[in-house]
Formats: sequence, structure tokens, C-alpha cells
Amino acid sequence: MCGIAAFFSSRNNVSTHALERATESLHHRGPDSRGIWHSQDHRVGLGHARLSIIDLTTGDQPIANEDETIHLVVNGEFYDFERQRRELEQRGHRFHSRSDSEVALHLYEDYGAHCVTHLRGEFAFVLWDEKNQLLFAARDRFGIKPLHYAFHEGTLYLASEVKALFAAGVPAAWDHEYFHQHATGPAMPNRTLFKNVHQVPPGHYLMATKDGFQLLRYWEFDYTPAAELEATSRDERSYVEEFAAVFEEAVRLRMRADVPVGCYLSGGIDSCAVLGFAARNSQTPIQAFTLTFDQAAYDEGEVAREMAALAGANFYPIPIKQSHIADHFADAIWHSETLCSNGHGVSKYLLSRAVRDAGYKVVYTGEGSDEILGGYVHFRSDMLSHNTQGQDPAEVQRLLKQLEAANAVSRGLLLPAGKTGAMESVERVLGFVPTCLRVFAATGHQRIGLFSDDFKARNEGRDSARLFLDGLDVSGVLEGRDPLNKSLFVWAKSFLPTYILNLLGDRMEMAHSIEGRVPFLDHRVVECLCRVPVSLKIRGLTEKYLLREAARPVITDTVYRRQKHPFLSPPVTTAPSERFHQMMQDTLRGSSLTSLPFYNQKKVVALLDQLPTMSEAESVGWDPVLTSILSACILQERFGLSSGDGAGG
Repeated sequence: MCGIAAFFSSRNNVSTHALERATESLHHRGPDSRGIWHSQDHRVGLGHARLSIIDLTTGDQPIANEDETIHLVVNGEFYDFERQRRELEQRGHRFHSRSDSEVALHLYEDYGAHCVTHLRGEFAFVLWDEKNQLLFAARDRFGIKPLHYAFHEGTLYLASEVKALFAAGVPAAWDHEYFHQHATGPAMPNRTLFKNVHQVPPGHYLMATKDGFQLLRYWEFDYTPAAELEATSRDERSYVEEFAAVFEEAVRLRMRADVPVGCYLSGGIDSCAVLGFAARNSQTPIQAFTLTFDQAAYDEGEVAREMAALAGANFYPIPIKQSHIADHFADAIWHSETLCSNGHGVSKYLLSRAVRDAGYKVVYTGEGSDEILGGYVHFRSDMLSHNTQGQDPAEVQRLLKQLEAANAVSRGLLLPAGKTGAMESVERVLGFVPTCLRVFAATGHQRIGLFSDDFKARNEGRDSARLFLDGLDVSGVLEGRDPLNKSLFVWAKSFLPTYILNLLGDRMEMAHSIEGRVPFLDHRVVECLCRVPVSLKIRGLTEKYLLREAARPVITDTVYRRQKHPFLSPPVTTAPSERFHQMMQDTLRGSSLTSLPFYNQKKVVALLDQLPTMSEAESVGWDPVLTSILSACILQERFGLSSGDGAGG
């Protein structure tokens, strides 16, 4: 993986110094080399910070085509590129490197913007097409790799991270409107917390000329309608075998590297399945890196150790304590550029650091499985509540109570804690209210009670859930689909790209120059699962049923039978003697919160004073809210954000 930056101006020369500053700010993403290119008229500039994974000697960027009329910078990996390279060479293309990145350049020559449909992997890239005077940028289908942009003083800026845009001279200010959206409802995949800074949404490309720019979608989830799934005569075994084959291929393709590849391993079925299939296709033992915690409810170390032994992997435990999270919380938030609801992002930050220190650059990860197979507890709640055909209502209620009782650690993050409101607009649009939207609404209701009177008044009446749904192709993608698939889609458009693939993925990995490879988010794996009946995703209280059956030959019996255990760090609110708790108390009672233009500090302090009198369940329910406010304070400090005028970007 790498860091990229690109500038395009229709009327002014772009600044070489600004481009160098932007590229330098991405050094953590690509410490191995750095490259800068300008067009002859200096209206276009491309910057690249390289982490060398494939083609260690000739893969530096920016790279150009044969007649140097197209220049390209890439962040990411393209899989199955050797086959594509052979086909391109047969059509007369000449390659200057052995890297996977160069295939995108020549595919663009042949297909133009539609080259993206031929790419398989996790990527963000920008190229300049001199003949057509066109800047073209694209992001992978799920948002695994970030790509931000801003238009400032006649120049279009693009970069892997927002800090690179700030380094280039884009003003650093809060977007008040979007802060309210992010705090009270689903995050949007095309926005950021920063004024006039946006994201190229997953599955989209951007085209810019001197006359302006536009965003176009090239890929979308395509769930088979419920009626068609009910009418199919396929047997369960055929679905299991198809998924196992497609997923193993995705794992195998991600083993291609010119450096050693390790594996993140928890006690969950996702990472265990990845390790199991990778081990089956590896000639040497794989290094398995596992986080361990000192609280039993959050620790999966022994389950992971057993799985590593079965796979013949080298087990590498990394113990994490609350004090470690306190020490590194601010750095992790600076890298993530977003709000954080739990210390798990910091834990991933420390995990990636340990992988780097062990001499590795590449790891397999299990992210994405829960989003496509219904792994989280709120998906199981929706399956029980809304895919109700043939179910006894009394039995449904019994199972729902059992589900909530078995998932106490998910309260406030994956299950609602507190009031949500009626949410009529969601009911009208989707036909029901997904539990994940109730979670966002519940935490939003908690935060609204802590907002300053001015900020609260300016946003009175905003319907965050409806505003989020307004940006989705509901009629085209969700009409006639199962409720569970609707819930999966909502989550995949909100929490997956904006939080999981950021705070638990790319940003925490690239903070230490680690490339994470995500086989569950191979688009052919996802397209396979879009054709699967929902009863194979969730069966009763058993989540990810299809994966369990497909991976059963390569995982332990413990993992096969184990319920989903969300990757969470112990809550900060329930450990008053820990340094992380004290850090939260000191920060939220101090000048950092005073300068934040959204919250009433007296209300926040009153809540902090009440924590010792609360039950554990109550304090756990407030934990995501207080951690989020703490992370906002860190962003304010680290980026020197101006409060702005309250207008949206």
C-alpha cells in the first residue's frame, strides 16, 4: 500500500512545494520511496509515497504509459494482475515495471473509465490523461482504501488522507452540519468531519476537466430478490461448495507478495477461516498475530492459540492493557481522522506496530465478513424480528431476549442503549427499522442531550437517518429484497467504509506501514453472497452459517461452534483506576472540550460525576458516547481546527 496525492488546476500553476508537503505528510503510508510528477504546463501534479510489496526494484511511481501521455499513482493492490498483464502484452502494450499497479494504466488505455470494472482488489488511484485533458480518480468497491478531495481557490486536491490536504493548504475547519450527522445518525460514505473535504464514495470514480468534475458509480450490491430466492431449487451443499471455492480463491490471490505475509488472528471465525485457507495454500508456516486483553470477557487469546496450532502457524500474542490505549489514543485518532467509540481502534494500531516490529509489511485480515454474512448481533435481531415467515411469535421473543442477554458487551455499540424515537421516515422508506439504525439513533439521542444549546438549536428537527437514506439507491437496490439484506446494505454504506475499514483497517495498519489484505471483500465473494438465501447467512441464533460450513474443514471445533464475539476493548467508563479512564476525565473537564464548538461542558462534567453511581450496564451504555467526545477533542487539538461559521461543506 502507499499514499497518493494529486492536484489539478484549470487556470493556475500547482505548487511544487505544496505537493511535496502533502506527499511528505503521507510518509507513514509509504516510507520506502517518494516520487513527484508535474505536467509540462504545471497545471497537474501527482505525488506518491511508496510501500514496496510487489516489484521491489522497478515499481516506483508515478508511472507513465509508452508515450508518456498518461501518468498514474496508485494506493493498493490489484490481484490476478499477472494474467491481465499477459493479455495486455498480447494486445501490444509494453510494461516498464513488474508491479501490479501498472496494469491499471494500460487497462485505462484500452477501456477508459470502464477500466475499473476489470480491477480486482483494494485500491484508490489517480491518473492524468494528457490527450483528453482529464483527471481520473477511482476508489475500490467497498472503500477499503481511502481517497479524499477538496476544491480550494480554483484547485482540485486529492489525497489518501485529509492531513495531506491540510498540508497542501486546504483550510482545516469543522463541518458543523456533518458533525451533527455523524454524531446523531449513520455516517455518510461521501463526507468527512472537515469543512469542504469530501470522499470519493466506494464503488465510484471521479472525472475532472477544466470545466468541472463529476462522480459516477461503477459498482453496487445486487441482492437477488426474495421471491427469486424462495423459488430456487438449489440445495444447501451447492451453496456451501460455491462459496468455499470463491473464498479460497480470494485468499490464495492475496498470498502474492515479494515480502513475507502474516495474518491477524482473533478467536472469531472470520480471521480463523482466512488463516485456515491460507495455511492450506502455503508451503511454510504463517505468522499469526493475536491481541490479548486482561479482562476475560474481551480476551480471545486461547481460542486463537488453538486455531494457530491446527493451522501449523506461529502464534504471536500481543498483550494490550488500558494504559497502552491511554498512551496511544491520541496518535491513533490523528491517523484515523474520525470519531472513535471504543479503544479497539487503538488496539489495532498497537497490533500493526507489533507486526511492523516483527519485520512484516503485509497481513491478511478478516474485516468485512460480518457485513456480508450478518455477523453482528443487530443482524441476528433483524433476522428474528423481520424474516418472520413460519416463526412462532412467542419463540421469536424468547430468542430475542436470549440474544440480548448473551451480548452484554455489545450494548451501546451494536445494540441500542436508551431511547431511539419512532423513526417513522425509515419505516416508510425501508418497510422496517434496521436495528443498526436504532443503535445510531440511541447514541445520537444521548449526544443531543450533551450538545450546547446553540448547536442543538441550529440542528433542531434534522432527521439524520432519513438524510442518510436519501443518498442511497433504495428503490434500485432494495426493492423486493429480504429485510436482512436491507440491513446488510445500510451497514455496508455507513459503518463499514467510515469506521471499520478506517479505524479497524487501513488507517491503523498504514500508521505503521502495514498493508492489510481483505479477502472477504473480494467483489466476487460479495457477489456470490448476494445470491445466497438469507437462511444460509443466519440460522436461528447462529450467524454466518454458510461460512461455518464452508470453513469447517480448516478451523477448530471451538471456532466452528462459537458465537460471534465482537472485537472490542474493555470499556473506559467501568475502570476508574485505569489511566485511560483518568485521561478521559482530565480531557473532558479541561480546555480541550471548552474549545470544541459542539458540547456543553457542564452537561458532560455532570455525566462524568454520575458514572460512579451508575450500574455497569448504564455506564457501558455511555462508554461509546464519552469515547467519541474524547476523540473529537483530540482532533481539535491535533489538527488545530477552526470552529468555522457552522455551514456545511
